[in-house]
Formats: sequence, structure tokens, C-alpha cells
Amino acid sequence: MRNLLPWILAAAFLFLALYFYWQKNEAESRLSIADNQVAEIDQELEEQTEAIDSLEGMVLPPDTMELVPPGGAAFVDELGSLSQSDVQRLRRKGLQNPETDLMNDLSRKQEELLPTKGVLGGTMTIRDSRILSDHYAMAYYEDGHIGGYMLLKYEVKDGKVTWKVLDSSRL
Repeated sequence: MRNLLPWILAAAFLFLALYFYWQKNEAESRLSIADNQVAEIDQELEEQTEAIDSLEGMVLPPDTMELVPPGGAAFVDELGSLSQSDVQRLRRKGLQNPETDLMNDLSRKQEELLPTKGVLGGTMTIRDSRILSDHYAMAYYEDGHIGGYMLLKYEVKDGKVTWKVLDSSRL
């Protein structure tokens, strides 16, 4: 019996070695197959990219005629940009970055400024605001159901901002 135990252990170790060797080869085989599939997909993607690039060269150039927007259209893009003199005045009054500071302050104080409450479970909030000058701002508010615009006047003193709603209209 004593001579049989080492043979059983040797056979068990040999069996385990063969089993793990077989598992390693199986894993390497699956990995090789996956690598080949990835390489094929990469090749297809590269071919598609080349085809798209060659088609982009065939696209006709855009029309060379320039469109002239109506006179009031440029005003909308400029609406809400402070002039350099406005920025300087507001900095002297204590704001580091005037437009950002004002918009952040308006966002913090919006609950007390909004003229209406939300309906049907909506929360009334300012969705867009524009600083018009060194005294006035305009804001769009809504709750997902109703909304409107309001014209605000603000004052800056020692870096502190106070707001007053001058007018508001619901949509």
C-alpha cells in the first residue's frame, strides 16, 4: 500500500498537468480565432473608410453665392453681449467676470424673481438669459407646460447684485 500512494499521486499530478495543458491550448485557440475576427473587421472598416473618403471628394462645392440675412437677424446674435465699456464699469463695481457672475447670480435668485409658479407638476425655471447692458437683462422661463419672457433691471454695488423684474409676458 505504501508503494501505491506515490503512484496514485504521480498519476493525479500527471492528469492535472495534461488537463491544464489542454485548457491552455483551447484558450490560445479561441484567442487566435478572436484575433482573426478583429483583424477582418478592422480591414472591412478601413475599406469602408477609404470608400467614404473617395466619395467625399466627389461632393460638389457649396454654392458660391452668399446669402445676406435680413437686417434684424444679426441683432439676435449680438443680443446679450456686453460692450467693453459695460464690462469695465461692472468690474469697477466689484464683479470679476461680469457676464458670468450676473448669470450665475440670476440663476441663484430665480425663485424669488419668477412671476409665475409651475403648473401640472412642472418646476418653473429660467432656461435662457441674456445680459443686455450694464443695467438690464432678459430671461426666458418655463416649466415644460407654460413659459414667458421677463425684462429685468439689476444694480451692482460692491460686488453684490440686486434684481428687479420690470416686465414679464407669458407665452
